[in-house]
Amino acid sequence: MASDDSTKTTTEEDFTHDNYGILPLIQSKEKCDHELFPVCDINETLTKQTIWVRGRLHTSRGNKSKQCFIVIRHQSATIQAFICVNENVSKAMFKFAASIPKESIIDIEGEVSLAPVPIQSCTQKNVELQVTKIFVVSPAEPRLPLSIEVAMRPDELNAYLPHAKLGTRLDNRVIDLRTPANQAIYRVEAGVCKLFRDILDAKGFVEIHTPKIISAASGGGDILYPVTYFKSTAYLARSPQFYKQMAIAADFEKVYTIGSVFRPEELRKLTEFVSLDLEMVFNYHYHEVVDTIADLFTQIFKDLAKRFATEIAIINKQFPCEPFQYVEPALRLEYKDGLALLAEAGVKIGADDYLRTENERILGRIVKAKYHTDFYILDKCPLAGRPFYTMPDPNNPKYSNSYNMFMRCEEVLSGAQHIHDSQLLLERVNHHKINVDQIKYYIDAFRYGCPPHAGGSIGLERVLMLYLGLDNVRKTSMFPRDQNRVTP
Repeated sequence: MASDDSTKTTTEEDFTHDNYGILPLIQSKEKCDHELFPVCDINETLTKQTIWVRGRLHTSRGNKSKQCFIVIRHQSATIQAFICVNENVSKAMFKFAASIPKESIIDIEGEVSLAPVPIQSCTQKNVELQVTKIFVVSPAEPRLPLSIEVAMRPDELNAYLPHAKLGTRLDNRVIDLRTPANQAIYRVEAGVCKLFRDILDAKGFVEIHTPKIISAASGGGDILYPVTYFKSTAYLARSPQFYKQMAIAADFEKVYTIGSVFRPEELRKLTEFVSLDLEMVFNYHYHEVVDTIADLFTQIFKDLAKRFATEIAIINKQFPCEPFQYVEPALRLEYKDGLALLAEAGVKIGADDYLRTENERILGRIVKAKYHTDFYILDKCPLAGRPFYTMPDPNNPKYSNSYNMFMRCEEVLSGAQHIHDSQLLLERVNHHKINVDQIKYYIDAFRYGCPPHAGGSIGLERVLMLYLGLDNVRKTSMFPRDQNRVTP
C-alpha cells in the first residue's frame, strides 16, 4: 500500500516511511487483495493475528510519553487502537497518527491483543489493536461543524453538558447520521418496511407503484403542491388512495404500496413522508380488513423486538424510553366507548365531534392505564371529517365504517371501508361539493362492478418515532422536509 510521500516529512532516520501517510485518491486504478475486517467482528478469537481495519477516526488521545490511543468507528461498532514510539514506530509516524483529524477515514494494520482491562467506551471491550501501519484514505476537515461526541450524548445529559440543537443536527445531517443511534434508527426503519412487505406478501398481497404526479386532489378539496407539467398544472400526490381502489376494481384483490406523499402541513409535521398503504377485498364485513391490519401491526411489533434488539438498545442508550407495550389480540374500542372513557375523566366531547390531538393523547393515557397497551384501535368514527369515499355506517348515518389506530397516544393509521358503488360515491361527491369532472376517471372505475373493500394508510416515520419513544418525527426522517426546510 503506497502512500503519497508529499504529505509527510521524512528524514534518513524514518525507518517507517512506508508504513504511514495519506493514500492517493482511490480511483479504482488497481485491485488490492488484503482483507478488511469489520470492526464488529473483531474479538478474542483473533488474538495475536495481524489484520487490516478501515473506519473513521472517532477520537484520538495522545500524551507526552509518545503514546496515542485511537478509537476507530465503523457504523455503530468501535475499537481502541494503540500506537507508541518503539522499534516499529518512528517519531514521525507517531506524530502523523496523532495529528489525523477526527472523522477521517483511515486504514490501520495492527495486531489484535487482549485489552488489559475492559474498554468501556468501545463496543469491542475485550480487545485492542497494536498499530503497525496507518494510512488516511479520506481526510476530514480539522474543524467539524458538529461534534460526533456531542451528537451522541444521551438526552438526560443535555441539561448539564453542551448539546447540539435539532436544527444544527439537521443542517449537518451527514455528520449527525453517523452516530450509533442514528445508524440504528434507520436500520429499524428499514426493518419496518421489510416486515410490512414480508407479512403482506405472505398473505397474498401484491405490491403496486402509484403515480406521484396527479391531476387533482385524491381526497376531495385537499390542498396540494402544484407543479408545472409541460403546458399545464399538475400536483404532487398526497395519497395513493384512488389508485389503490382502482387496482381493487381491476381485480387485484389485495394490494399495498410504499412511497412518498406530499402534504402542505402545519409547522410541527412533515410535508413529505413515507406512507405504507394497503387495500383489500373483504367478503361480508370490513372488520375482516381491520383484523388483518391489527395482526400486521402486532406481528411487526413482535418481530422488531426480536430481530432488532441490539439496535433498539443502542437507540435507548441515547434516547431512553419505556418498552413499547401491546396486547394480542389488539384492543379495539368503538368511538362512543372512547368518548365514555374521556367523560369518566371529565373530558366532555359531542357524540358527533372529532377528537382533537390533545383529547387523543388523554384517551391514549387512559387506555394505557386501564388496558396496559400502547396500541389500540378506535372503530366506527364520525362520518363528518372523513373523506368523501368513506362508507357511512348503515345503522347510524352520523357515523362511518372507519377506524383509526394509535401508538403511544398518537394516530398512526387512518382507514375505512371505501365506497365501491358509483351511485353512492356520486352522492357523497355532491355532498362534499367536489368537482365531479376533476375525478371522473376515479368514479368511472366503479361503474363496471367493484368488490367491497377497505384499507388504510400508515405513516412510516410516525410509527418508528412512537415505537422508539422519540420526541420529534424529524428524528426518524433521514432528510426531513417541513415548512422551513428543503435542504439538505
